[in-house]
Amino acid sequence: MILETFAVGPLQCNCTILGDEASGEAIVIDPGDEVGRIHRRLTQLGLKLKQILVTHAHIDHVGGALKLKRLTGAPVLLNECDLPLLHMMDAQAAWLGIQTPETAPPDENLTEGMRVGIESHPAHVIYTPGHTQGSVCLHFIPLKMVIAGDTLFAGSIGRTDLPGGDSEQIIDSIQTRLLVLPDETRVIPGHGPSTTIGAERRANPFLRSA
Repeated sequence: MILETFAVGPLQCNCTILGDEASGEAIVIDPGDEVGRIHRRLTQLGLKLKQILVTHAHIDHVGGALKLKRLTGAPVLLNECDLPLLHMMDAQAAWLGIQTPETAPPDENLTEGMRVGIESHPAHVIYTPGHTQGSVCLHFIPLKMVIAGDTLFAGSIGRTDLPGGDSEQIIDSIQTRLLVLPDETRVIPGHGPSTTIGAERRANPFLRSA
């Protein structure tokens, strides 16, 4: 297995490459920026991209998806509840003072329970609205790993003061969809260091207060 997570773009979004050496297939999760760097790494690793998975439609997570699709031919998957955020990409870019990336509707809708990823390392979609209305997490059960987007962080949770955010909803999503996973489940958040479900259940101040 090849698993690499690295920060891209001005907001340092965690982009993840997950590949299989035997089949030569890979997925990329949240290619928010620095698409040339992502594409070069796939080439260096000898991987063919099969899917581009986007946890939610904030610019720092989705900004490079269409460009990566054009370079590789891989489809983009995103929960369609976040289509309104795609339609306001100009406003999102203005918040950061950056150029507006070109985006397009996803090729497929990431829905609850959907099986995605590559054959050797599949993931199941967990629908976790709250940070945005289309936020999802990707649960790689055999790997004991969750790609959490901006829903859950080490010691924090996703902000809810942007369009589509809902503070009560994100707490409910975390408590009912993520904290039910085994303690040893590794969490790779959308920004910052990895953590585990157990660590966040025990010590995350936003969840303890809730």
